[in-house]
Amino acid sequence: MSTFGATNDRNKKLAAVFRDKPELVTALPEWMLPQKHIAAYQQMRDLAIVEIAGRDSVAAAVCAAEQHGYSNLLPVYAYTGTEYGQWQSVPEAADRLARRLPQVRVHPLLIVGSPEFWHALNGRFISDCVERFGKYSPCPGCHLYLHSVRAPLAGKLGNANIIAGERTSHSGAVKINQVKKALDFYAEALSFFGIRLNMPLAEIADGTEIEKILEMPWQQGKEQLCCSLSGNYKKCTGPTGVDIEPVMRYLHEFAGPVVREIVTAYMDGQIPAHQKIASQVMSQCMNQK
Repeated sequence: MSTFGATNDRNKKLAAVFRDKPELVTALPEWMLPQKHIAAYQQMRDLAIVEIAGRDSVAAAVCAAEQHGYSNLLPVYAYTGTEYGQWQSVPEAADRLARRLPQVRVHPLLIVGSPEFWHALNGRFISDCVERFGKYSPCPGCHLYLHSVRAPLAGKLGNANIIAGERTSHSGAVKINQVKKALDFYAEALSFFGIRLNMPLAEIADGTEIEKILEMPWQQGKEQLCCSLSGNYKKCTGPTGVDIEPVMRYLHEFAGPVVREIVTAYMDGQIPAHQKIASQVMSQCMNQK
């Protein structure tokens, strides 16, 4: 039943978008998302947008389809300003999903992203964040961005649910951007726009359980794009305990308000003034006691 699969021409165009990383959040080109497809997606009551990244995102889609009965899955890759590696791993991940769920209709891969949005949340105001919150890592804001940048498309397609592969523990390893309070915040941020963020793997810590769900060989952290800032919150001596208090202050005081303004602008058909919005929110933060 799968319909995933791209022509060589479409694959080349997708690769060029990934290379150039333009402002691409709601106004996707016709060759990527034809108007007739938008109209069809808007009529589907069993459609979900699938985060496409590594193996956890594919396993999450499998779980969500089996648990909630989604019969139409729309893979959407969101780019940041920091990933690198072989682009082909992204369409291959979507293809793996289609092979794993032959009874489900997996639609052609889409790409969204806004480097300016990412930069406003995670790059431009690092010095201010350190001064205001004491500690800072771009990872929580990056994951908030990855979920939020898909929200305008989800809204455009009838408030489709978004499936993500977030996990609070990876065989005992805890990531600062995936602690439970952070995941709850991401879900709350999207619910503000009437969109549900479905994270079916959140409580699965054992990596072997992911392998069982996938029913295919796929090593954790392999065969996927990498991030140049990966592990930035770890010391040279190895992992340390996660100090969640400054993370949650960053999310509540700065990132959350920025996302609400930016995504609201996107949903109103505008391209936001990302840095201006973030600067105003940060100024308000710095003026608070």
